[in-house]
Amino acid sequence: MLRTISKYLSLIKFSHTVFAMPFAAIGFVAGLRNVDFHVAPSKALWVLGCMVFARSSAMAFNRWSDRGIDAKNARTANREIPSGAIQANSALWFTIITALAFMFCAYQINELCFYLSPIALLVILGYSLTKRFTALSHIVLGLGLSLAPVGAYLAVTGHFDWLPIMIGLAVITWVGGFDIIYALQDAEFDRQNHLHSIPAALGIKGALTVSRMLHVGTSLLLIIPFMLHDFGWVYLVGWSVFSLLLIMQHRIAGSGDMSRINLAFFTANGIASMVFMAFAVGDMLV
Repeated sequence: MLRTISKYLSLIKFSHTVFAMPFAAIGFVAGLRNVDFHVAPSKALWVLGCMVFARSSAMAFNRWSDRGIDAKNARTANREIPSGAIQANSALWFTIITALAFMFCAYQINELCFYLSPIALLVILGYSLTKRFTALSHIVLGLGLSLAPVGAYLAVTGHFDWLPIMIGLAVITWVGGFDIIYALQDAEFDRQNHLHSIPAALGIKGALTVSRMLHVGTSLLLIIPFMLHDFGWVYLVGWSVFSLLLIMQHRIAGSGDMSRINLAFFTANGIASMVFMAFAVGDMLV
């Protein structure tokens, strides 16, 4: 049983939840502040359920839809479906069950979240197919993760607002930028197999330039809430550390050592998101 659970946690890369969850927390706390913290404690659990099930469904579908591609790529051939650790049909059923669980959690939150849940699924599941026809797949991935802060805010307040949308836009550029760095590993494979990505289209140097531009955009988008006096100096410290970690990420990626890409991709971004969340949430609570 534990071995099976471990396989599915690996299938969905549960550790990568660190990318979206912190921004969902920011959106949730921003919503709480908007309603003077008058909300049922159970709502936090339903939001957490939405996050876990949506991401699980998206990653399982990604692995299922890419199973043939992954089998051809030496870097990904040992993933669960190509290696036979998990059967393709099992992964597809896991996708369907977790997608339905996501919609159920959304239903428990409010009508707006429930009505928007199929659209959210269309975005996060559809990302897996985009590399077959557009190099902008990195941005679509960012769009999927950007739903986390917006959705969490909607769960609490039941309406849209500029702050979670601004945070969401920053997530799009942040994720798009670091996904381009991650895709550097497969640039040649993508070209040979007619798959689309920024590295395959522009080469390493051009891709890194686009990634830097996106992350400059991230930093600018995240400073706007401070400039509009919605946050104070605690938020500013978090923004500063986050921006410095983005710079560090590009220094690692720009070294040309592909063996350090995971350091730039997972470690730097995981720490950056957690640190930014801690300071942004702390600012809203003090």
